[in-house]
Amino acid sequence: MKIALAGNQNSGKTTLFNLLTGSNQKIGNWPGVTIEQKRGTIIGTDFELIDLPGIYSLSPYTAEEEISRRFLLAEKPDLVINIVDSTSIERSLYLTTQLMELDLDVIIALNMTDIMEKKGVHIHVDKLEKELGLSIVAISALKQTGINELITLIKTKGYKKNYHPLIFSADLENAIAKVAQYVKGNHKRFISVKLLERDPLFDNHQIPSFEVAINQLEKAFGTDIEEAVANQRYEYIVGIIKKAVTVRDVGITTTDKLDRIFLNKWLALPIFVVIMFLVYYLAVGVVGSFTVDLVDGAFAALSDWTRNALAKIDTSEWLISLIVDGIIAGVGAVLNFVPQLIILFLLIAVLETTGYMSRIAFFLDRLFRRLGLSGKSLIPFIVGSGCSVPGVMATRTIEGDKERRMSIILTPFIPCSAKLPIMALFASYFFPDHSGLVSASLYFMAIIVIVISAIIMKFFFKGNLSPYISELPNYKWPHFRYVFRDVKDRSLSFIKRAGTIILVSSVAVWFLVSFSWGFEYGVPVDDSILASVGNLFSWVFYPMLGELSWGATVSAFQGLVAKEQVVSSMAIIAGLAGDVSEGSMIFGAGGPFAFFTASSALAFVVFNLFSAPCIATIGAMKQELRSTKQMLLAISYQIAFAWLLGVLVYWVGNLIGVLV
Repeated sequence: MKIALAGNQNSGKTTLFNLLTGSNQKIGNWPGVTIEQKRGTIIGTDFELIDLPGIYSLSPYTAEEEISRRFLLAEKPDLVINIVDSTSIERSLYLTTQLMELDLDVIIALNMTDIMEKKGVHIHVDKLEKELGLSIVAISALKQTGINELITLIKTKGYKKNYHPLIFSADLENAIAKVAQYVKGNHKRFISVKLLERDPLFDNHQIPSFEVAINQLEKAFGTDIEEAVANQRYEYIVGIIKKAVTVRDVGITTTDKLDRIFLNKWLALPIFVVIMFLVYYLAVGVVGSFTVDLVDGAFAALSDWTRNALAKIDTSEWLISLIVDGIIAGVGAVLNFVPQLIILFLLIAVLETTGYMSRIAFFLDRLFRRLGLSGKSLIPFIVGSGCSVPGVMATRTIEGDKERRMSIILTPFIPCSAKLPIMALFASYFFPDHSGLVSASLYFMAIIVIVISAIIMKFFFKGNLSPYISELPNYKWPHFRYVFRDVKDRSLSFIKRAGTIILVSSVAVWFLVSFSWGFEYGVPVDDSILASVGNLFSWVFYPMLGELSWGATVSAFQGLVAKEQVVSSMAIIAGLAGDVSEGSMIFGAGGPFAFFTASSALAFVVFNLFSAPCIATIGAMKQELRSTKQMLLAISYQIAFAWLLGVLVYWVGNLIGVLV
């Protein structure tokens, strides 16, 4: 049995999906959490459950809505669980009326009933069930109530069959019936309505006589046919609500009170700036020095123990070097920063689950529109602070093609978790008393880079801006079980990368820096394969480093594999170049990176933050842009912009140093 889970954005679909399947998918109190299909099996059954991206209707404007509609029409699931937000029932039932037009059985899971009662809303489930002709189960996915009843209803197949109720006026229903005569296959009523609405997806069904009938209807209704259909849907919904829903006045809600602060036209932006500053300041500055030194010391002890243990059993010198100087040094240099990442993930997860992200996206819409973007562009930017790949994919929530493409290109500018080790390493060593401030400043530099880039791209991407349509969910206290789950998943994902991509890359770097072109082991690092390759391109970074450094060059190139590899590569090169250890001692006297100054260090960080992202993100950009040419142009722009900005930072830093 194949079951689809469909509903509005932020209605609790993913929470319900996790409960029914025992899965661990990301949830959040903001739209756009689910951006692609997720599949699982309902616990105790062999029923397949598909969590579709959140949609407001089956008249898609975004890529995610297209995914949902295409699945429902093409794959024809045996059952649709329509999760309805009981606190916004009028809006939620619009999708329900469209689902009822499909040749599919539908169960309504009436969610958030615990919040509904607090808002003074009472839904008479029996009356609502009678009016819609569908089986309804009142649930709270967050509180895990009503779930067993829902599962039992599915298992026993005791739900009512969909009978396609007539919800439109007589004239419109007659037109639908006439059009349906020409429609073959499944979903006749749904397709007939869409044909009358001139839905482009069904252009192949169009018959010339339809247009005559549509024009007559529009003349009779005095409005566009699509608007007339929508109006009659809402009239039908309002009529049902009058019979099945009672509302009592509970005064000004907590959400309303908080919105007076967080959406205040004077306070909203400063509050956002302070919040994001504190996020990075706490993650890197407050936690940074203590945790990095602690973990660094642990890996140093592990290196010494491993080297001694392997030496005692007469292990060959090259194998000891591979394990200690390659694997432990390379992977350890990245894992040093896991505690900082955990703090960052925790703070971001709390912001996501409270409902704050939806508000700041709404508030920034006016500003973003001046830049050619949508307020929804903030969603991929925030998601991208964890990882750029899902950030780029989250652009599917943006309706307009222009804003979506610009957001795809701009999202990698946001410092993701893989870039945090670079920021933390350089900031802690060159700005030890202000590491948190410097790291937070780099985040706000990313915002400036996005603004400048958006202004530039405005002239190359043509098209009208789409209206901003999104819900503002109620504020919620963070549910710490889900917050910690999210933090755990993100942290384990980072560690997994260190144990796979970073491990393989570290071994490759060790080999290339340990051998000459004649495959002679133990040569000076300046005579290694990697040095000879790096020397060919070291001139590229001279304007921002003031030094021809093959080590910095190849480390920056390693960032194309994974941004964490920049730190890993530098640790391996420094360790093999002399008696310096990983971590902060990368820049120790006598090492290959001792030339770094505060200006060149900051310039190098800036370049790595804003240049081309890792290969996985590049792949996601190509997929979402649907154009290799546009992807290559985007990558070229990112590299060029990052290089120019790095050079500017270096020379401005030197100028300030001279003046001071």
